[in-house]
Amino acid sequence: MTIRTTTALLTCAAIAAAGTAGAEIRLGASLSATGGAAFLGDPEAKTLEMLVEQLNEEGGIDGEEVELILYDDGGDPNQARTFATRLIEDDEVVAIIGGSTTGTTMSIASLAEDEGIPFISLAGAIQIIDPVREYVFKTPHTDRMACEKIFEDMQARGFTTIGMISGTDGFGASMQAQCKEVAGDYDIEIAADETYGPQDADMTPQLTRIRNTDGIDAILNPGFGQGPAIVTRNYSQLGIDTPFYQSHGVASDAFIELAGASESEGVRLPGTALLIADLLEEGDAQREVVTSYNDAYRERYGEAPSTFGGYAHDAFLLMTNAIREAGSDDPDAIRDALEATDGLVGTTGTYTMSEEDHLGLDLSAFRMLEITDGGWSSVE
Repeated sequence: MTIRTTTALLTCAAIAAAGTAGAEIRLGASLSATGGAAFLGDPEAKTLEMLVEQLNEEGGIDGEEVELILYDDGGDPNQARTFATRLIEDDEVVAIIGGSTTGTTMSIASLAEDEGIPFISLAGAIQIIDPVREYVFKTPHTDRMACEKIFEDMQARGFTTIGMISGTDGFGASMQAQCKEVAGDYDIEIAADETYGPQDADMTPQLTRIRNTDGIDAILNPGFGQGPAIVTRNYSQLGIDTPFYQSHGVASDAFIELAGASESEGVRLPGTALLIADLLEEGDAQREVVTSYNDAYRERYGEAPSTFGGYAHDAFLLMTNAIREAGSDDPDAIRDALEATDGLVGTTGTYTMSEEDHLGLDLSAFRMLEITDGGWSSVE
């Protein structure tokens, strides 16, 4: 197999595309491999490149090789739309994977929907698939589901009154709104509601106000990127001992490294089986796929895979399975096959799609995790 490499254009880097010049099936991707969301896009890009090479070495899809045309949008929604346009009009791809963030996803989604190209997003906001768009799917749990999983755990621990400190980025703002919508279903009152911006470097004032609010049982921080790590360090520096929850937006080893092992000790969040691959029991339905991906990624890149790379793994699995099931690389046939996905086991959960559900996961796919001794442990 040969490697076809696109060249960088100014700040619009196009990363190595794995495949062959004569590939029959062209798959596109636009990811945030650099910039502020690189912690999402970099492992996603590495995962797709690795999986395409593996697939082609094994004979491709029914004997046809896959060519991955992958662009780095740097987390810029405008660049993401530009690259999606290029993928559809110039590169003539049959489907797209990408959208590391909610912002870049929504730029790609509107175009994919207009052009009739199946698109699987790797971002978390519920608005990506609710309401359902005909050609748009996603692999991560929604922010609403994350709220529900966290509130289930809080309810089990007898917590009824919480403080919330949320990022104002697209993901943080969306999850803040979703948590407010479902809190009452779990008899939870949000007694303090603070926010911070993407560039803020100190959230001590907001945390102090939460600490000084009477009756707070726990603190929840919806957000992603460096913000939650700063919040976690500030929380530790203030000596707050109220139970602390983060979102699945920071479910990776990189968060522990950025926040600090001692500072993040005891933090709970909903995550995927991938983070506790070595703890999965023999009978766990996800054990085989998680272990296989974990081992291959470590061997290829010399580092542990992240939850976000797992989202790309599952998107690629869903897309290639749909192409096989469709028996065609026609975009409409692929879309129909994606929607008919039934019981496909990935690193994030077991996917069963329908006309009304373009995610295909339920809360059972989430694992409630806790940071213990600088690593991940299951609390279920």
